[in-house]
Amino acid sequence: MNKLNVNAIALAVGLASCAAVMAQHMSNDEYKAGQDKIAAAYKSAKAGCASYTGNTHDICVVDAKGRERVAIAELDAGYKPSTKTRHLARIAKAEADYAVAKERCDDVAGNANDVCVKQAKAAQTAAKADDQAAVAHKEAAQDKLDAQYGVAQQQCDVYAGGAKDHCLDQAKARFGKP
Repeated sequence: MNKLNVNAIALAVGLASCAAVMAQHMSNDEYKAGQDKIAAAYKSAKAGCASYTGNTHDICVVDAKGRERVAIAELDAGYKPSTKTRHLARIAKAEADYAVAKERCDDVAGNANDVCVKQAKAAQTAAKADDQAAVAHKEAAQDKLDAQYGVAQQQCDVYAGGAKDHCLDQAKARFGKP
């Protein structure tokens, strides 16, 4: 089991570094290279699972697949940065964590298994809800900023000519508007 943890940590570091390196805006060639690195890391991790048997093997495979999906989602978020791609990366992480936790539940039976599965599902639900709350908070903050910018624009209407232009330029700069 200790070797599984070492392999999982090595896979996590490898995939995270692949995704982190690709997190800046990247070219098509860099994106393809990132995909290749992630595929190679997954293949290596999956091959490392061959030395295990039973549920330990299953956990290892599910973990490797989950980390691959997270790395791909993070790569996509770096390649085409947007609220949606970042959201999809966080959802991929929640789903990967859930899959591994659920697979670990196979080590116990009866009511303990049922409780374990419920805990895994609750953790997944909480992670998704946290993401939705963060997105909603960001949208609300943007709505608030837009409303304040509207007020600043209205306040500039008392001026004329160059003074009004200067006032509007200051409002744009203060609220980060183009």
